[in-house]
Amino acid sequence: MSHRIAAKITGVAGYVPPKVMTNADLEKIVETNDEWIRTRTGIRERHIVEKGTASSHLATEAAKSLLTQTKTDPLEIDLIVLASVTPDMFFPATACLVQNRIGAKKAWGFDLSAACSGFAYALTVGAQFVGAGTHKKVMVIGSDTMTSILDYKDRATCVLFGDGAGAALIEAAGSNEGILDFEHDVDGSGGAFLYMPGGGSLNPSSAETIEQRMHFVHQEGSQVFKYAVRRMAEMATHLLERNGFTKDDLALLVPHQANLRIIRATQERLGIEDSKVMVNIDRYGNTTAGTIPLGLRDAVEQGRLRKGDLVLIVTVGAGYTTGGMLLRWAY
Repeated sequence: MSHRIAAKITGVAGYVPPKVMTNADLEKIVETNDEWIRTRTGIRERHIVEKGTASSHLATEAAKSLLTQTKTDPLEIDLIVLASVTPDMFFPATACLVQNRIGAKKAWGFDLSAACSGFAYALTVGAQFVGAGTHKKVMVIGSDTMTSILDYKDRATCVLFGDGAGAALIEAAGSNEGILDFEHDVDGSGGAFLYMPGGGSLNPSSAETIEQRMHFVHQEGSQVFKYAVRRMAEMATHLLERNGFTKDDLALLVPHQANLRIIRATQERLGIEDSKVMVNIDRYGNTTAGTIPLGLRDAVEQGRLRKGDLVLIVTVGAGYTTGGMLLRWAY
């Protein structure tokens, strides 16, 4: 059974900080090299924040760009759903900080944590309020400052991530446009393979947790790779089949940008040609909740998305979380 929501994306925007860290820059601080990084990840550079810049700042810039692009008054926004695993602080929610900065005085909001699947989950949540008729305009944001939790002594993880944010506006849709279907799931057994152990209620911040480097990303790369490829391909296939489509009907696949090898392996399983797959990991790295909206933004700017196109979003994140959405592009 499909899960059609009478909601559509009417605008998408993104923001990355101006500072660029290339693979050559990483060679100076960790034992690695450009060829090793490009061969194993497909990344050649990523954008990183300056000290004092946080996820709320990136999200605010993306939100402002979205408001300008869609000619939306901040007072028209009813709700802000912000996906992030690197909030500015435990509380208040980063959504509250963004709401204040953009002047969305009539909006309520909250943060959502689903790692790399965060934006897909937030899209579904926001769309439910629009589809129910209780909200007219919902802003969904994915924003992460992953460099704030990277261990630059761990070459297996520090080369993968960058900082960035994206935002989308959701409004009511007609019968042949917008979100056609979605599917999300969680496999909690995967939590042992991608996590940050320190700083929460289990291991509160202390001299000991700092000494043991518990406030950084920890990842079992091979386990994450195998799960991501399998589940992204399975979910994409299921969403297409459930709605009576084939890969030939698809205009664009927008996968989570975690690793180029994951993207290509997923693509190969689906039998989709390069022209139908959005790839920008080479320029941004893995921006976690920012990858999907940045991918959509870039696709629009490159003329690869047009009104009426069938678009498929798929992503896997820590948890494990998996998110997929099938939509008919509306502008």
